[in-house]
Amino acid sequence: MTAIASTTCPPPATTAPAPYLGSTSRFNRVASLHIGRDNLINVIEVVLDPIVLTFSVWMISFIEEGELTLPYLIVSLMAFSLTFPAQPRLEESFVRSLLNIVTGWLFLASLIVIFGYATKALSLFPARAIITWLWAAPLCLIVAHTLFRLAAPMLLRAQGAKRAVIIGMNEQGAQLASRLAESPYSDLQVLGFFDDRNIERLHVIGHGRPLLGRISEAAEHVKQAQVNLIYISLPMATQPRIMRLLDELRDTTASIYFVPDLFVTDIIQSRMETICDMPVVSVCETPFTGTNGLTKRLSDIVLSLLILLLISPILLVVAAGVKLSSPGPVIFKQRRYGLDGQEIVVYKFRSMTVCEDGGQIAQARKGDQRITRLGAFLRKTSLDELPQFVNVLQGRMSIVGPRPHAVAHNEQYRKLINGYMVRHKVKPGITGWAQVNGLRGETETLDKMKARVECDLDYLRHWSLGLDLYIILKTVGVVFKDQYAY
Repeated sequence: MTAIASTTCPPPATTAPAPYLGSTSRFNRVASLHIGRDNLINVIEVVLDPIVLTFSVWMISFIEEGELTLPYLIVSLMAFSLTFPAQPRLEESFVRSLLNIVTGWLFLASLIVIFGYATKALSLFPARAIITWLWAAPLCLIVAHTLFRLAAPMLLRAQGAKRAVIIGMNEQGAQLASRLAESPYSDLQVLGFFDDRNIERLHVIGHGRPLLGRISEAAEHVKQAQVNLIYISLPMATQPRIMRLLDELRDTTASIYFVPDLFVTDIIQSRMETICDMPVVSVCETPFTGTNGLTKRLSDIVLSLLILLLISPILLVVAAGVKLSSPGPVIFKQRRYGLDGQEIVVYKFRSMTVCEDGGQIAQARKGDQRITRLGAFLRKTSLDELPQFVNVLQGRMSIVGPRPHAVAHNEQYRKLINGYMVRHKVKPGITGWAQVNGLRGETETLDKMKARVECDLDYLRHWSLGLDLYIILKTVGVVFKDQYAY
């Protein structure tokens, strides 16, 4: 973890804006984004093959042995590890998908059989079991993928469509809109286009989607219509115009992508993805898509359950102390902004004599008269944050992520700090990269808040499960010696 420790955010005493850490950070980003797809569909795609192969081995074990024995368990683990994460196949034609399933299975089966022969492990299995698995496993895969293809459109309709707009009324933008409309596996509803040219150009390009307004009006429309995704289909030669547009869009929580033309696709030096076989470039997206989202959620559930079990005596003692030390509720509930800028209710042990949650909220300061004597200790040690592990189990928060600010503070700082709302692309956390780098407690100057936000954005750029575990461990040490918490 020395690489992580060597990259820190600016100290709280700084008076300069936080530097851009992405160019110097030594984190390794390991995200693989499947753009324009529903998260549930992503998860099913990447785990379908491993789960089907695992259960096919277990089924044969029960048929041959009457129970799941160790040799069969080992083979199932090998099959799972060699196929996870699976290749998404929904965008392929059905025939091509079947061909890829068969060829992939032939390669995997050959690998396992050769390994079994070389280690003499094949002798542990009856010949009938081996032959049965060689034809039953691919058959199960074909059936599973067929059923998934039939069920995917229904799953998408049940969860509702995401709203999308396209900025730039040109050939590639129109083609993207048409492909999204025609694809049965897209959960995106294209509301229309933004462009500075007149409406007659719509008919020239050959599509019937509405012109929603001029490009300068896009940011306000995105906020008002709660748009989820923005596709920028503008010539890369108009860089100043694009940069101004990105600055305006950073006050939204929508994911942003470039849709380059084929010439740009050949020369651009950045990560490319596709949506309905159209190339796009990720500009602003959550790192928690596909398997990353599943990994993040499972780790949150497991760790929060374990932590709540371990700290349950502390919770009871603190609750009793809060109740006896001053009048008022034990749990303080405050509205915060969560994922995609949606309001959530966050739990804390009450540490003040007031429970403020209005349009104007003063941050806690050193020597604040509102803080009770017990509350000062709870805030110093972060024990007041412990009820938020319940928020994690509810799915409102994560253990690690940008700390949630009061709604009143969010509305204040989103107007002052460029890119402030990007931190809401993920769930807020109990602790975060900013908090373990000295940016905990009061942010009495704008520069300190800018430094905190930059740390939050750096975390989003370089997320990994290892980074989360490192932050959790470092938090334990930080809370007991942090002089900035009060």
